[in-house]
Amino acid sequence: MLDTTVQDDVTAFLQSFGTALEQGDIDAVTAHFQDDCYWRDLVSFTWNIHTSEGKGEIADMLRAQLGAVKPTGWTIAEGETATEDGGVTTAWIEFETAVARGYGLIRLKDGKIWTLLTSMVELKGHEEPAGFARPLGAKHGAGKNRTTWLEEREAEARELGYSRQPYVLIIGGGQGGIALGARLRQLGVPTIIVEKNDRPGDSWRKRYKSLCLHDPVWYDHLPYIKFPENWPVFSPKDKIGDWLEMYTKVMELNYWTRTTCKSATYDETSKEWTVVVDRDGEEVTLRPRQLVLATGMSGKANMPTFPGMERFKGDQHHSSRHPGPDAYRGKKAVVIGSNNSAHDICAALWENDVDVTMVQRSSTHIVRSDTLMDIGLGGLYSEQAVRNGMTTEKADLIFASLPYRILHEFQIPLYDKMREVDAEFYAGLEKAGFWLDWGADGSGLFMKYLRRGSGYYIDIGASQLIIDGEIKLAHGNVREIVEDGVVLEDGTKLEADVIIYATGYGSMNGWAADLIGQDVADKVGKCWGLGSDTPKDPGPWVGEQRNMWKPTQQEALWFPGGNLHQSRHYSQFLSLQLKARMEGIETPVYGVPDTYHLG
Repeated sequence: MLDTTVQDDVTAFLQSFGTALEQGDIDAVTAHFQDDCYWRDLVSFTWNIHTSEGKGEIADMLRAQLGAVKPTGWTIAEGETATEDGGVTTAWIEFETAVARGYGLIRLKDGKIWTLLTSMVELKGHEEPAGFARPLGAKHGAGKNRTTWLEEREAEARELGYSRQPYVLIIGGGQGGIALGARLRQLGVPTIIVEKNDRPGDSWRKRYKSLCLHDPVWYDHLPYIKFPENWPVFSPKDKIGDWLEMYTKVMELNYWTRTTCKSATYDETSKEWTVVVDRDGEEVTLRPRQLVLATGMSGKANMPTFPGMERFKGDQHHSSRHPGPDAYRGKKAVVIGSNNSAHDICAALWENDVDVTMVQRSSTHIVRSDTLMDIGLGGLYSEQAVRNGMTTEKADLIFASLPYRILHEFQIPLYDKMREVDAEFYAGLEKAGFWLDWGADGSGLFMKYLRRGSGYYIDIGASQLIIDGEIKLAHGNVREIVEDGVVLEDGTKLEADVIIYATGYGSMNGWAADLIGQDVADKVGKCWGLGSDTPKDPGPWVGEQRNMWKPTQQEALWFPGGNLHQSRHYSQFLSLQLKARMEGIETPVYGVPDTYHLG
């Protein structure tokens, strides 16, 4: 009886809310929100990824967008039941706009909206050919000179980029470019992905040999094809590389290997890019309408410059170029840095009888993998969640439905619990002298990731080596590099045969500087971060990931990036933005923030 009452109440609320929207009565719409309220929109209303915070911002967004959006049909989603827990009513919802169908999640407190997530699912008249609409494949009947599927694919490969141009060019063939390419393929958007390596997946294969995913398999599916049920929880890098290579083939992506981009310019009059690439020794000029820099958060290595580096007689390299431990057996290694890559590399060196020292320059947040899976991700991304009926798509939307402004409030108690569960582990690290932190406000790993993309390690074994003294620990900044080692600012000298700089990566707009020009990079500004005014995430607050998966200050230039989860989830919304532009659908963008930081 209670569920029926909640269902009826939410149905009546949505009818009232929808009527106010259809009538264009913005005061009536905002009256449906509590004072403390958030509306996060994934493309459906704003043609952007944008969060409106409070009634005033919601009213401003609606005044700008409502006339074009024309939303209708607000209902509880088919097959779903509204629920109430702890004074919060939650319901999955469906709606339509003038050009699209939408899906979302609403949370009500005291009969008014607390959080609202709206997302674009598909463009009317441009639905993906799936389910009942899937292609037939076989060509029944008879006809002369018919082509086979293989002949059609071969013709497309010959022509696209030569006799006809792609609408979208994606530079970078890692997980972000591949996921987006798959989405665009299903939407019928002519797309080429260019990748400098020899094979899809090489961006994983060429990393240090001990690398594996620190996120669990349920969090890491690609669009359309999920990992099989016997796939390991944590994927080794070469296994992921093989999966990506398979995926590009079966998803029929136009993927140019051994191809590097030499230059790119945009013509504001013709609304066309001119991109010169070197395709395995052949210079090819491409003229796409949309350019996507899918070069990744971990693409542009941040290689430091320390006095005396040229004097060092051993081997020194960035962690992205680390070949693995084999060549250093019996030698001394110094690893500059204390985040994920530094820990992985130190552990692999120790396993291969290398005398290894980690140099910690600033505090690092550490969470044990098992604990993170259990407490941090288990409700949405785990085998138990799957058994409880949680789908990847629903998990993604639930994750996306908590506005970034208040997300840390939900994270803090999770990390407080982790600290309590693993108290002995953390006491051991502190006794070993490791500088620990829990984020600027105690909100832990995920907020650190969103705010700065660095400063953490998901422990899969290296921390115990530090506790046991097997991985040596030093602290402080580097003063200079000498012929046989590293000298820290306090005068400590660390002898080394090899120095590995696990010093992270620069902002993705650095690729725009290299390929297009510093003026465009500065126009776009810093990629990533929320403007939280916490370390390495300077304000002002922008409320979403800067420049990611959405319009930037440079027309027709886009930046996807992040982990496999984000590549899967946000590629849907970037692909719909690109498809709409190709089809000439009006896309009035709301809320592109000003550029505050250049990189």
